[in-house]
Amino acid sequence: MCGHSYGAWLAATYALHAPHRINRLALIDPTQIFAAFRPGYLLHALPTLIRPSQDRARAFLAWETAGAPLDETWQRLYAAATTVPGRKIVTGRRPRTTHLRMPALILLAERSRALHAAKTAARARRDIPQAKVHVLPGTTHHSLPSAAPEELNTRLLDFLH
Repeated sequence: MCGHSYGAWLAATYALHAPHRINRLALIDPTQIFAAFRPGYLLHALPTLIRPSQDRARAFLAWETAGAPLDETWQRLYAAATTVPGRKIVTGRRPRTTHLRMPALILLAERSRALHAAKTAARARRDIPQAKVHVLPGTTHHSLPSAAPEELNTRLLDFLH
């Protein structure tokens, strides 16, 4: 199972709920698992959360990626997803990652504004000693996977095969 950001939280939560169904777990810049969001990230996200609009979503994306070139189709999808009628943010407790026993791969964005990569890597290594933890240079939380597709794909394929 593989997930990015909130999807990583969902993947880790499911892996803890049904470990017999998961034989490998890949978490890409996982939020709310090993560390809380950085306050600055939440502060910048707040306008999009309070009054969602595609313009606010695009502005937030541009801030977080620090102007990195992004795929236009992906940007449109990201912006459109923020304005889906009736969408609800589902959250829960931080998963107890010390209970994860399957092989795990944790890929972190070096320049993520969502979380501090070095601190998150240290916590991940402590919580899941069997995990392979890597920081992808030059990437941000929302520029994954387009900022380093070769390295991301190689690490994922090597791990999942």
